[in-house]
Amino acid sequence: MCGIVGYTGFREAEPILITALNRLEYRGYDSAGMATLSGRTLHLRKKAGKIANLARLLKEKPAAGTTGISHTRWATHGAATDRNAHPHLGGNCALALVHNGVIENYSILRSNLEMAGFQFSSDTDTEVLAQLIAFHWEKKGRGLDLRDFVLAISQSLSQVKGTFGIAAVSPHFPGAVFGARLGSPLVLGFGEKEFFLASDAMALAGLAKKAIFLEDHQICVLTPDSWSLQDMDQSAIDPAIETLDFQNAEYDRGRFDHYMLKEIYEQPEALENALRGRLNDKDSTARFGGLNLPLQQLRKTERIILTGCGTSYHAGLVGEYLFEELARMPVEVEYASEFRYRNPPIEQNTLVIALTQSGETADTLAALRETKLKGVPVLSLCNVVGSSIAREADGGVYLHAGPEIGVASTKAFSNQVAVLSLLALFFGRMRHLSPHQGAQILEGLKSLPDAMRKTLECEEQARDIASNYHQARNFLYMGRQYLYPVALEAALKLKEISYIHAEGYPAAEMKHGPIALVDSETPSVFLISPGPMYDKVMSNLEEVKARGGPVIAVASHVDPALRAKADEIIEVPRLPEWLQPVVSNIPLQLLAYHIALMRGCDVDKPRNLAKSVTVE
Repeated sequence: MCGIVGYTGFREAEPILITALNRLEYRGYDSAGMATLSGRTLHLRKKAGKIANLARLLKEKPAAGTTGISHTRWATHGAATDRNAHPHLGGNCALALVHNGVIENYSILRSNLEMAGFQFSSDTDTEVLAQLIAFHWEKKGRGLDLRDFVLAISQSLSQVKGTFGIAAVSPHFPGAVFGARLGSPLVLGFGEKEFFLASDAMALAGLAKKAIFLEDHQICVLTPDSWSLQDMDQSAIDPAIETLDFQNAEYDRGRFDHYMLKEIYEQPEALENALRGRLNDKDSTARFGGLNLPLQQLRKTERIILTGCGTSYHAGLVGEYLFEELARMPVEVEYASEFRYRNPPIEQNTLVIALTQSGETADTLAALRETKLKGVPVLSLCNVVGSSIAREADGGVYLHAGPEIGVASTKAFSNQVAVLSLLALFFGRMRHLSPHQGAQILEGLKSLPDAMRKTLECEEQARDIASNYHQARNFLYMGRQYLYPVALEAALKLKEISYIHAEGYPAAEMKHGPIALVDSETPSVFLISPGPMYDKVMSNLEEVKARGGPVIAVASHVDPALRAKADEIIEVPRLPEWLQPVVSNIPLQLLAYHIALMRGCDVDKPRNLAKSVTVE
């Protein structure tokens, strides 16, 4: 969601902050700003819209200084305007502050501060926090003891309900950058005689090689010569310092016009990375290095709950079929946003698996914490090393998909399904699967990357289909069994990047209501694979054709009956049923991409969306 970057050192802060902010563009934002310190002079620059707007403002009015903070905002309180852009000032320019997260009790805090004589210039919850820190510091007489300022931050944060990742500077403390977090990520980066603060380690690529990932309720103070970390009671903390490993090529679009297209084409290699070292041919099972739960405990697991949001939730739905078929285990799939607030009875020997690309999704993190509070073990399937969910889960499996810059997730879905397949195999071999069955599953997984490469050859066909239907106002997607979650995911992709209304359904549910939407202007996309459901899905397809609806089929077997009925057909490689979702999803990612392109949409940064949803 919002992005934070801070810097203190020997170089001019402005170009460093702008460069780092550009690396966070993928997170989604609607305004940008920065505050720098030149001695005791505070320079504030902010602008609604793209970072380029801020860059143009800085050319007209440079922001001098070797210390500064910057921010890209995704609006929660107040419209996307210059006045609501971060940073916000507290007191009479006593400090400038940027903030990720949501302050839930901002209204009552604002009323109290207004009664105390504070005047507000924005509609945001963030300005409340800036003014609150100024209020507590003024009570201490605005002395020049840095510890008093840190105490004012701590006292203010203790009054806040909600989540935050903050960075602040004050003209009273030249050279110092202050940071704190609760529920919103913050990373302290180490350079050569300089320090950085960021909400995402990606912002530090090329700047820092070592970093500390702050935990909740921690405050850091950075100066050009030193750094310190403490808890809210000002007790010093000795944290682990981790190595950052960035490959510059991963952040370059290369020959592709958009990150989304690049990431669609990276899926075969990304999936190979997810499988590497995890296929145990000797025992016909999967191996994992980070589950961190005793094998005996895993063997006693009797029920699994999969939880996630958006694309991760759809991958979880595929996982439900996988665990039920391969491991013969009862599975529930829960939206994390609902699961966190429910109080469902969770039996002994239940395992919760949290799915997330970013590892910072607020609802999934809250669901994980609530689950652990009740003594239930939690594994995570996560793509970002060092993320909050990866650190707080009892154990987990990294997706190894590489950076996903495009807001609309693509390769994370494929890798989540692949890793869920490995986990289902792992549990199945502990329960009922024979070595021969396990070996067959491993062979299927090994064949998947090449099948994905073959599937990517359909791009030109997907582009042609997009040219026929990019002006449609509605799309319907339908599939059965393993392909039903793909229908949901494909509809989500089209909505996200093209702004066309789309719905996904189990094909048999069409006549229970959605068939009322079928007309000559509404394309229906059917996901079809041979097997026991083939005739059923073909029957549903014919019902659409009988009502004049255009039909696009994504099929792993094309027979004369399908060729006679479908208006458009994309053929994909035929795989075992439980692997079909991965290859069947690729043409629909490409279809959504080209439709969005033809409609003039910003493919990588769709309106109103953020890559990492760190607020409710």
